[in-house]
Amino acid sequence: MIDILISALSSGLASVLDYLSAHVLTCLVPAFFIAGAITAFVKKDAILRYFSPDTPKPISYGIASVSGTILAVCSCTILPIFAGILKKGSGIGPATTFLFAGPAINILAVIYTAWVLGFDLGIARAVSAVVLAIVIGLAMALIFRSTDVETLKKKAMAPSVAGACEEEKPRWVTPAFFALLVGVLVFGASPLDWTLRLGIVYVLTLAIAVLLIYYYDRDEVTDWGLETWDLTKKIFPILIGGTFLVGIIAFFLPPETFQPYFGDNSLAANFLAAVVGMILYMPTLLEVPIIGTTFGYTTGHMAAGPALALLLAGPTVSLPSVLVIYRIVGAKKTAAYVALVVVFATVAGFVYGNGMLLI
Repeated sequence: MIDILISALSSGLASVLDYLSAHVLTCLVPAFFIAGAITAFVKKDAILRYFSPDTPKPISYGIASVSGTILAVCSCTILPIFAGILKKGSGIGPATTFLFAGPAINILAVIYTAWVLGFDLGIARAVSAVVLAIVIGLAMALIFRSTDVETLKKKAMAPSVAGACEEEKPRWVTPAFFALLVGVLVFGASPLDWTLRLGIVYVLTLAIAVLLIYYYDRDEVTDWGLETWDLTKKIFPILIGGTFLVGIIAFFLPPETFQPYFGDNSLAANFLAAVVGMILYMPTLLEVPIIGTTFGYTTGHMAAGPALALLLAGPTVSLPSVLVIYRIVGAKKTAAYVALVVVFATVAGFVYGNGMLLI
């Protein structure tokens, strides 16, 4: 019994070392800085105000579908924001798009997926998340048109408030800043010779420092640091603990256990993966080791289609989040949303797994 326990704990420790030793410095650390910068320097209010039912659809759904890159949150964190924008007069369609896209397009999770599970799957996750968020939002708006009618009536009776957004920096500064951060991430994890990589990262870091010194004040830099630290302390301990637990589970339930269910790209396998994703609660980033280790994607025991279906459904819905959504929008809207997520995650996984989606 003691030998089994020791072996299980060793499996958990090996899982942590396997995932984190190879990816912390080259992937997670730069990703945390990028996510912190997005949170600190991109104004959420300027984005959320475009979610009204009478905002042109390309604008409202376009912004909502990529909003997760700004927030870098999981499904549990997106729910109070979802409730807040509905109360402020958002249309049900853009709000639902935002609800799905928030955790699905999480910049940390997408980067981690690409680095650990493969670049193709990471890109497929990002592209599919944006497309599905828009499709699901449009479907919800079509099904519950009366909700938007009531929202517009309330908006017409409410006083309008004009707002302005000052541009304090040249427009090129922020894009250049993020491009340099992404450059650190890309070159730091590249297969180039380590001396060349170090030199490139050093130059990019100096360029970032120059932008911070000349174009950002001390409060902004401090805010960036605090946001980065806040994300790190919230996510990193859960990732370590969760990866350790995943390793223990993999000892008792090896990936071969799940191969009969997720080992091919059939419609049934993709549907089952989407349903499992809808039930399980997976904190952000933890879906990567779960799919890679527990279900065996990295060892070839899980097919690409079910992996994508689980990546799309898992972070966006879970039993706890479904209960909260029910309290916010009621039973009918919750049931419709969950059904749409499962159906479209299944379709996306089936299409990708069978080579019909060229990424």
